[in-house]
Amino acid sequence: MLAKVPELNLNDYLRGSSPLKQKFIQELYAGLRQFGFIILNDHTLDEDLLAHAYELSEKLFSLPENKKKSYISPSGAGQRGYTPFGTEHAKDSAYADLKEFWHIGREFAHDLNSYPPNIWPEELHDFKPVFVKIYESLDHIGRILLQALTQPLQLELNYFDKIVNRGNSILRLLHYPPIPPNTDPNCVRAAAHEDINLITLLVSASSSGLELKDHDGHWIPIETSAHNIIVDSGDMLARITNDIIPATTHRVVNPKGPNTSRYSMPFFLHPNNEALLSCLPSCRGEKEKYAPILAGDFLQQRLKEIGLYEKK
Repeated sequence: MLAKVPELNLNDYLRGSSPLKQKFIQELYAGLRQFGFIILNDHTLDEDLLAHAYELSEKLFSLPENKKKSYISPSGAGQRGYTPFGTEHAKDSAYADLKEFWHIGREFAHDLNSYPPNIWPEELHDFKPVFVKIYESLDHIGRILLQALTQPLQLELNYFDKIVNRGNSILRLLHYPPIPPNTDPNCVRAAAHEDINLITLLVSASSSGLELKDHDGHWIPIETSAHNIIVDSGDMLARITNDIIPATTHRVVNPKGPNTSRYSMPFFLHPNNEALLSCLPSCRGEKEKYAPILAGDFLQQRLKEIGLYEKK
């Protein structure tokens, strides 16, 4: 058993010796199995680009409320563009999360996109090029991590490449404002939940607050250097691995110190909508826990459960 969430060096997998690469694969798999989380350092995301992205995110959420609301996607709440404060809630929770956010999806070179088009704020001229680069970088890192999981899951090396190609992955710019006066004490910045997707890559946030729930029901703070990426496994990965890799419950708690804004930038790596989520042969054991379902259908089911939806 691991004593804590492991911190891994991506270069060990990309450029390390065969023993270092194997150690990375084993610790990635062990960390996700035990915690549903790992921490990644020495990755390929440019730190100057990331710093600029956080500056742009702060400017974005500082826009007037009526201007932000003009960027709500006509395709349905939460799919692209702006989602107002208090819209989303955790599955089975009656209380809204204390956050607002902006969604960026995959950009396509030609008009072949079956997903809603991205929305770009006209007030921030370098917003699009910066966040397209962030999106592409995190997408690349996520694919590398999924590739590293193919060995312990007894899959061909390109298994995940096939299902995430043209995937419906989302970069979410998150703003947790200062907690408003007279807020219902049951409301928190992000109530206990599991992510929907395969894996999430969370660029370390501007302040603390993220916690995971361990097997004994204890809440463990997840804190690391601002240069690292926190990775967690989602419902889709749990589903196809028969919960061998769990989707770990986590939350973002309200600040215990100064009541200030918190910014973060998770990247939710999704398959394409036509990918079939079915139990992997190496994970079946005595019983498959979940019936096969298309990734797009599962996503829509879960979006409705958390207060988001897509109009057809």
